[in-house]
Amino acid sequence: MTRSGFSVYHERVAERQHSRTIDARVPAFPPAPFEYRRKHPCPGTGGCSSPELIGLERALSKLVAERSGDYGIAALDLRDGSMVSINGDTQFPMASTVKIAVAATYLAEVDQGRRSLGDMIVGRPAAKVMELMIIRSDNRATDQLLAALGGPVAIQQWLSSQKIPGIRMDRTIAQLLRERGHLADSKDVATPVAMVTLLNKLDNGAVLTAQSRAFLLELMSRCATGTRRIRALLPVGTRVEDKTGTLDGITNDVGFITMPDGRRVAVAIFARGGRDRQPVIAEVARVIYDRFADSVRNALALFMQMR
Repeated sequence: MTRSGFSVYHERVAERQHSRTIDARVPAFPPAPFEYRRKHPCPGTGGCSSPELIGLERALSKLVAERSGDYGIAALDLRDGSMVSINGDTQFPMASTVKIAVAATYLAEVDQGRRSLGDMIVGRPAAKVMELMIIRSDNRATDQLLAALGGPVAIQQWLSSQKIPGIRMDRTIAQLLRERGHLADSKDVATPVAMVTLLNKLDNGAVLTAQSRAFLLELMSRCATGTRRIRALLPVGTRVEDKTGTLDGITNDVGFITMPDGRRVAVAIFARGGRDRQPVIAEVARVIYDRFADSVRNALALFMQMR
């Protein structure tokens, strides 16, 4: 980073409305790779975090413990695989966050040459239908795209083929909205860790070509339904690519946050029951941002000392 970039970063730090001190001690041994942790989840429903992120886990646990409702959180550093989670292996209703998986399934078929973004779906190009689904969270557009793919079973088959357990899609959006009892739903659910697993695979080129990845992330960067969630308390100019989800008593937001040094963090925040879920999601996202931004600051300080 140049000196000017260094100055810009500290200007952003100075703009913080409040600061938090979080334990950022470096462990004496390297964290286990993310793939290992995904295949060997921690028992129970508490935190399941990399050693160097235990301080962040404690801060998040304290924050949500002081709020009503039930929260599931996972944040994965896409650079080094370190992860923090709270109730990371607990199932939560996905609501419209499932639309990321619907988009990914369609784009994977585009990459395989079986479909194109120019294919017409109920009189509109598939690209336009996907734009409505991701940016506006249009439920009718989602079900139209879903029907073209073969229904929820096609999404589930794609998730299974990509070895992403912990996510299940059972119903169309219309069917989901007709039913009640979402707080206790066991259908159309995901764990926070499973959701960041999906996000990680979408980002690292494991399941989509660079062109399809760029198309999806560009749509997510224009998400118009989440201004009061992950994005709300982050510094102005922070790049976020996300997808929200909302049902009666359910408020979610999942996606990517880019740190000042370009580091990207995949985040899934699920909220069920209680009150003021959107402000809590915003606070959680800010705590996560501050921890990883502090890592950047500490690395920069060390670099400047070594010069």
